[in-house]
Amino acid sequence: MTKRNPIVVANWKMNKLPSETIEYIVQIQEQVKAYPEVDMVLAGQDVLLTAMVAAAGGTTLSVGAENVYWQDRGAYTGETSPAALQDLGVKYVIIGHSERRNYFRETDEMVNLKAVAALKHDLIPIIAIDEPISAESESDNVQWVVNQVIESLEGISEVDATKLILAYEPTAAIGSGQAMTPELAQFSLRRIRLTLADMYGWEIANRIRITYGGSVKPANVYELMVQPDIDGVLVGDAALDPHTFVELVKLSAQAMRGSE
Repeated sequence: MTKRNPIVVANWKMNKLPSETIEYIVQIQEQVKAYPEVDMVLAGQDVLLTAMVAAAGGTTLSVGAENVYWQDRGAYTGETSPAALQDLGVKYVIIGHSERRNYFRETDEMVNLKAVAALKHDLIPIIAIDEPISAESESDNVQWVVNQVIESLEGISEVDATKLILAYEPTAAIGSGQAMTPELAQFSLRRIRLTLADMYGWEIANRIRITYGGSVKPANVYELMVQPDIDGVLVGDAALDPHTFVELVKLSAQAMRGSE
């Protein structure tokens, strides 16, 4: 079985001030050194990234952006250049989060353009795949998820596909306090990996990390992370607290150690 490094991603969304990000990183940087097998990402607003990169320097923490545009330069007021993120020292970027899709009308085509641009600049895209509440049947859900995977990865090579991360986020679970059961989450991520196998073959599909997002917290992260196709978690509200983030990392490490 292909070994995939577990990953815990904190998506701070539109929260925290620059001073708060520095305090957060200072609080956790020594504690998380105990879990070198877990990749740890803190994703914040653009206005926080300079402070985050500076504070995370020399630690085991990586910094992620919450969005990116698909052009390097130009008259695109308010957008963020992938070249600028790379130059700043950002390593990851979340693309296609359900809030971006729903509030800002991002399409799979836009997500694809952003992913291609991010990869061009050695940024690791975390491509969110959402499942809408309006999907009325299991068949509808499967088709929606499969289509999003295929369209979001259009034209991405096998080599680049192994660099990116997919994040499955059922819309009904985000911010609800009620995550999917570990078994249902595993079933959903398995169908995503099957789609990847159809696109790239099993060797590549087994190297791509897939994460789960939606009301992840210390009470459920261990059972999620022991599932064979769940390689990590994308965490919103729970990750705003530094102590909770450390606990999520610790439990994720224990789950991966226990499954070896």
